[in-house]
Amino acid sequence: MELREAMRTSGAVRTFTDEPVPDDVLARVLDNARFAPSGGNTQPWTVLVLRDPAIRRAVRDLAVLGWREYRAQVAAGVRPFAPGKDGRWHGPAVDLEQAAATPAPMSFVDDLDRAPALLVLVARLTALAVMDIELERTSIVGGGSVYPFAQNVLLAARDEGLGGTLTTFLVRREPAAAKLLAIPPDHAIAGVLALGYPERRATKLTRRPVAEFTRFDTFDGEPFTATP
Repeated sequence: MELREAMRTSGAVRTFTDEPVPDDVLARVLDNARFAPSGGNTQPWTVLVLRDPAIRRAVRDLAVLGWREYRAQVAAGVRPFAPGKDGRWHGPAVDLEQAAATPAPMSFVDDLDRAPALLVLVARLTALAVMDIELERTSIVGGGSVYPFAQNVLLAARDEGLGGTLTTFLVRREPAAAKLLAIPPDHAIAGVLALGYPERRATKLTRRPVAEFTRFDTFDGEPFTATP
């Protein structure tokens, strides 16, 4: 697939047909995705391909709890787990224990274990150069060495006729998930990738225009309005 088309048509896909993803197709996806950049070329990712039905169900059950916490905050009118305007986390806006215990049906998460291909993306923390580690705000930089790989997986999947999405709900229960998946303590869960042949694919993605997010020189500078 031509790169521009892949970039413009790889929206999140959360509903799949029952057709399995053959191992050779998944192997090609990962073989192409591995050329993603990472700081110092450390390639800190490990991919766990979940096949065991019991492990899949357990991962789903943990992710559901994270989804419930997320949804409760959306219902309360706040951005889930977002820092304040000072860039710092000030605690949850809702009772997270109550939220996790309150059902919030959502077909994608409730059926996560049924995704044709289910991958847990793990990052080796000791390989990340977290340049913002000492700043008094929520850290973000470390992900730059692992999330380009996740995006490459989604683009490579698109090239194979697959669809998918990255979800981070499982991270809310990382200690339990790490025990379940035998993840060492110097590693962290970066997300879960669900892949499969899409039931339908969006034909038009809604994204902000370039001039809305690009400025000259300073944050409050003039918009970059060149025509592509």
